[in-house]
Amino acid sequence: MNTRKTKITVDIFMTLFVILSFVRWCGDGGFIFHAVVSSVFTLLVALHLFLNRKWVVSVTKSIIARKANSKTKQLYFVDIILMTVWGIAIITGFLAIPSFLNENESFHVFSRIHSVSSRIGAVVILVHIYQHLGHIRSYLGLKKKPKSGE
Repeated sequence: MNTRKTKITVDIFMTLFVILSFVRWCGDGGFIFHAVVSSVFTLLVALHLFLNRKWVVSVTKSIIARKANSKTKQLYFVDIILMTVWGIAIITGFLAIPSFLNENESFHVFSRIHSVSSRIGAVVILVHIYQHLGHIRSYLGLKKKPKSGE
């Protein structure tokens, strides 16, 4: 599979798994489901970052050299926020496990941070997706519709 198809596949699965991680499942298996789905999402995020590492490195260099345009800086800024917020959500999710399994109150703070950061992360993901609509359209072979009167 070529890199473009791999990126598309990873992005589709990443989207699916982040949506599934927000689904509230009733019953005893809810926590296990969330933990498994979220762990897969975390691995997909790592793979996504690995597949896009050349872009990250080149944009970082262009920003340091003060050669990046404002759109690129905006994309990069949102990406940094996204990595930070989801990094917090992932770490606190693992740290909150004792709170879920043993109802240990001393770990409840991690559960709250995890909850807030994952919700903020979901909003930032929507911004990230919006910023990349052009790429998404091109991956899917869709052309941007011209505005009326053009």
